[in-house]
Amino acid sequence: MITLGLDIGTTTISAVVLEDGSLLTSRTAANNSFIATGYSREKSQDPHKIISVVLSLINELTTLYPGIERIGVTGQQHGILYLDSEGNPVSPLYTWQDERGSLPYDQIHSYTSFLSAQTNRRLSTGFGLVTHFYNLKNQLVPPSASTFCTIADYTAMVLADLTKPVIHPSNADSFGLFDPKIGDFEKELISENEIDTNILPAVSSQPLIGMYKTRIPVFTAIGDNQASFIGATNGAAGAILVNIGTGAQFSAYSTDYIHCDCLETRPFIKGAYLMAGASLCGGRSYALLESFFRSSAEMVLNSPVPSCYSSMSRLLDSCPEPEDLPCVVPLFQGTRDEPDRRASISGLSTENFRPLNLIYGTMYGMADELYKMYENYILQTKSPAHTILYGAGNALRKNPHLCRIIEKRFRLPLVLSSNEEEAACGAALFARME
Repeated sequence: MITLGLDIGTTTISAVVLEDGSLLTSRTAANNSFIATGYSREKSQDPHKIISVVLSLINELTTLYPGIERIGVTGQQHGILYLDSEGNPVSPLYTWQDERGSLPYDQIHSYTSFLSAQTNRRLSTGFGLVTHFYNLKNQLVPPSASTFCTIADYTAMVLADLTKPVIHPSNADSFGLFDPKIGDFEKELISENEIDTNILPAVSSQPLIGMYKTRIPVFTAIGDNQASFIGATNGAAGAILVNIGTGAQFSAYSTDYIHCDCLETRPFIKGAYLMAGASLCGGRSYALLESFFRSSAEMVLNSPVPSCYSSMSRLLDSCPEPEDLPCVVPLFQGTRDEPDRRASISGLSTENFRPLNLIYGTMYGMADELYKMYENYILQTKSPAHTILYGAGNALRKNPHLCRIIEKRFRLPLVLSSNEEEAACGAALFARME
């Protein structure tokens, strides 16, 4: 069976073609759809530009592989796009990076903390219902809005020629105020906070939603966390995964619903769950360090420097790991629970204030943030010891030194996914599995 998988990421849009689970080809295009609003806290994208890129990729791949039998879709979670009753976008896509929920609601609370306190639920800035709550209170919800969905849901809806989105529990859960155990929104709680539940999208675990150009079945979009897990582990029971890209995540498979203070228990597929924790910066921490080195080099040379990644890699390859490392806490974008927290570097001395030490300190900081999630998961769930840690994402694939540090911190061998586009491959595998 030949399947096509799409991943609508924040910075790139990827497409893969698999035959019986093996990769035939892949394509990646830049997602240049961000909208300059003039408001630093608002992070939004143009859905029309995204769909244009998606259709271009599909047209190319269905021409090359006319035998494609199924299409699976995934993409960035949490964000919301408002649609009218005919399925047309009536707003930009407010992405998961939207920070307006952190703005003051009153003298005590932000919008996020107020809604969290009112509902007694752990909500984060960027969650769809937090963004919707902010828009409601500031009269920013389009009058013609009938419902909202993620960009992946909208993509699947367009491909299947539907006028209403069909939301998989994995995407619905990413909005917040969703009960994974019953597979639906907590509508009573939502109503109590003056949010009209009629705007909530319909949730369905039904995999097949329609046909692309009347001939190729289109399957419901699943969350990128869930898709990446499938793509990296083939959904192996009991697997644990670290995925480091622009952000970073720790995920653990569970057949049962388990509560863990440090992690979200998210709907998976076939009635299973993923326990997941997110590092908002992840691989971007390394990118920020590269940007710092590049701007420093430009200051010295008084001319543009294209990139410092190769210089950083060369330094890592040619020098042993120093013993005296600064302590880097790479919370450049805060955390889900504390969005206003910021990064710090401590333990600097006259001996370790060096590029090599900062690079290693940053990598250990990235690993430590994920390891703490795993450590709390083991302590709270009393799960049996794991023997393998799966790894995914370009930050790991392109940096063997970071892989070694992850192995050292977790004290487990790291098995990197053979699929470079884990999320897109996971979407294609999901379509094949169903």
